[in-house]
Amino acid sequence: MTIESTKNELVEMHLSAMKLAFEQQLEDRAMQELSFEDRFGMLVDIEYANRKSNTLKRMVKNADFSEADACIADINYTSGRKLNKELILRLATGEYIREHRNIFITGATGCGKTYMANAFGMEACRNGYTVKYIRLPDMLITLKGTDDKEYKKTFKQFVKPVLLIIDEWLLQKVSEDDQHNILELLEQRTRNASTIFCSQYRDSGWYERLGGSNSPLSEAVLDRIVHDAYRIDITSIDPEHGRSMREVYGLDQSLTR
Repeated sequence: MTIESTKNELVEMHLSAMKLAFEQQLEDRAMQELSFEDRFGMLVDIEYANRKSNTLKRMVKNADFSEADACIADINYTSGRKLNKELILRLATGEYIREHRNIFITGATGCGKTYMANAFGMEACRNGYTVKYIRLPDMLITLKGTDDKEYKKTFKQFVKPVLLIIDEWLLQKVSEDDQHNILELLEQRTRNASTIFCSQYRDSGWYERLGGSNSPLSEAVLDRIVHDAYRIDITSIDPEHGRSMREVYGLDQSLTR
């Protein structure tokens, strides 16, 4: 078998990274001093790393993150917010996903809820878990605008991910039809997957925003998510002088004048 035919077969088998590494080995005289096992191992390592990288890129793209550059390591613990660093780092390992538990991230507008949720989502992708990010208003609108056949297909995209991130959770009160959709979604995910809820309201106020005593579904919805959830409430050490994280990382206003 000739070298060219070997390279062609690598291309045909979609081993492009291995082909490139093979060509580089042929051009590097120092490689000739290594054993066949070492050289072959290097080729396999390069192809494996390339595939892992491509898989991660695909998973991140499919997750539809609002902040795909979010990173646990970049979470700001010194900006006047009360954050439990130990808990956040422990959750970043994916412990809650393996336990099929949820996370509630609550706090005022601009406190960094969405960034933190996206950072957890990025870590989940790195650990090989499928992730989906969606704003609750967008999810409910999507489910409303479908016929029965399309509904099942659309609904599945929110049920199937191992980790679902729902942003702007109960920012607005939801209708009875929306409550049915939420209940059905949570029922299918309970004990099978994990969900991160980002909300301006603490979970103690969710009952009323789901309809309270006027809705028979309020307790049913909460019963499926509150008993197995970790809570991260992002509050300011000094509420009167607390700064939005958008302000912390935003454009210096002196540069806009």
